[in-house]
Amino acid sequence: MAYSLGLTLYNLANRRDAGQSSDRPPRPAGRLVWLHAPGAEAARSMLELGRRLAEEDGVQVLLTCAEALPKRKSILIQPPPSDTPQEARAFLDHWRPEVAIFSEGEIRPALVHEAIERKLPMMMVAGRNPIFLKERDGWYPGLMRGLLAEFRAVLTVDEPSARAFRKAGATLSAVEVMGKLEEESAALPCLEAERDALARQFATRPVWLAAALPEAEETAVIAAHRAALRLAHRLLLIVVTQDPQRSLPLAQRMEKEEGWTVALRAEEQEPDSETEVYIADSDREFGLWYRLAPVTYLGGSLAGDGCIRDPLEPAALGSAILYGPRPGPYGSIFGRLGAARAARAVGSPVDLAEALGDLLSPDRAARLAQAAWAVASDGAEVTERILEKIRRLMDGEE
Repeated sequence: MAYSLGLTLYNLANRRDAGQSSDRPPRPAGRLVWLHAPGAEAARSMLELGRRLAEEDGVQVLLTCAEALPKRKSILIQPPPSDTPQEARAFLDHWRPEVAIFSEGEIRPALVHEAIERKLPMMMVAGRNPIFLKERDGWYPGLMRGLLAEFRAVLTVDEPSARAFRKAGATLSAVEVMGKLEEESAALPCLEAERDALARQFATRPVWLAAALPEAEETAVIAAHRAALRLAHRLLLIVVTQDPQRSLPLAQRMEKEEGWTVALRAEEQEPDSETEVYIADSDREFGLWYRLAPVTYLGGSLAGDGCIRDPLEPAALGSAILYGPRPGPYGSIFGRLGAARAARAVGSPVDLAEALGDLLSPDRAARLAQAAWAVASDGAEVTERILEKIRRLMDGEE
């Protein structure tokens, strides 16, 4: 890449960057693909790409992300280096990737420039809008254009995004509208024997779940269940409390104030035909409850600090979703679900009771759940096409 005034100004403006603070683990032997996601939400689709590459192609996969991510079995997850020439060189010297796959549109100029100097093949996937690293705004003439021109492929989610990348400097022939990537599956596991046993106990009873219920929303859920019992007297509520210590006080409150029969899973009490509420306190069994409950209310979204569980978890397992006006970190996911009419928003405890009553109709709940499942599994074909492009890039054919 020829001399760039913009890059010089960028590096001067950021020369006091603190640098890489964490030690890097040893590089594994073999071919290594480097994936980069600007944040945790973008990482969902990159994790799926990485899993497929590791399992199907036998390559090592490194995913860098500025936000913390849970560990994955087949993927190395690391923070990205500070965007300075020195840290960029140290990062690439250590990992020696064969290809670099960026996502969304975030450009780290020092890092991308160093990759260009090493003739490292680069691709942008799920492109939305080309931007520099956050908090690095400034006047860097020609910098974005010069960097984007070096990407072998720029695969965008839609035509407006493609226009934005072309305008910013990407080579016209490199830009292609590809669509949205498939995200890492949110389908949580469960013990099938346990599911079968509980399904037999529940028989044909209607069931709904309050997932990760905070204390602030207990009254709203009690009121909704009380109202719904008038419509379906055999209705069973499964509650997983946000705080396990709330399980017993909540059970006692329901028994005293409502006269309900409550079973506590922590005390190995089994729900029978007379049980109106079944309280669980483990966050490791959501895969079981989503499978058993045709309707799920996502706790924290009504009166709490924001939705606690990922809405794609119930969506992936066929449970219709109810949620309040506080999405927490899942705003964009709820936006997708809402656009697809795949989740039911409620604005108040009264709305929750009304929506629950409406979804006691199996047909209505099934339509909502089917639409949510389609959102959760969206992008599979796009992922296949992008995987093929990555493989060709690795083989020098792209």
